[in-house]
Amino acid sequence: MTVGATVSTIGVERVPASVRTLSSLSRIDYADHFVLPTDAAATVERWARVMFGDTPDAIELFLWRGLLGLRLSRTASANTVAGWQIGEQSAEWIRLEAASWFLTANLVVQASGDSVALGTFLRYDRWLAHLIWPPLSALHRRLVPGVLRKATSRITAGKTPSGVSSR
Repeated sequence: MTVGATVSTIGVERVPASVRTLSSLSRIDYADHFVLPTDAAATVERWARVMFGDTPDAIELFLWRGLLGLRLSRTASANTVAGWQIGEQSAEWIRLEAASWFLTANLVVQASGDSVALGTFLRYDRWLAHLIWPPLSALHRRLVPGVLRKATSRITAGKTPSGVSSR
């Protein structure tokens, strides 16, 4: 397994337009994109499921449902990843969608033969999002590289976290 350093791009205008167009949001107020070079191979949906699972874990529930108020599916299904709705997907990318009363979010996972990437896109629907997300975004940006590295290790080892379908 070859794994390089994670490269991050933070800021709506700094994230490449080709990545931003994968978001379903009418307006993007926050964007970041993390890319990890790797030769680990899997479908893009498997990458997403290995990163996040079929249902959110306790930490994800606290962050996503508790702090961000995201309305997530409570049961695992073929149409969700960790409670996020699968909005759209292709062979190269999958978009996960969720919303709360004050923001709307997309997670975009991309996979190619030489890298895996995760993009986060938010639209602030109410003033509260302007207060809550900036401090949480610092934590988010610290966690994402580890999420990518851990998923790469699991894919390479052929492991599937418990509760994650192995599609």
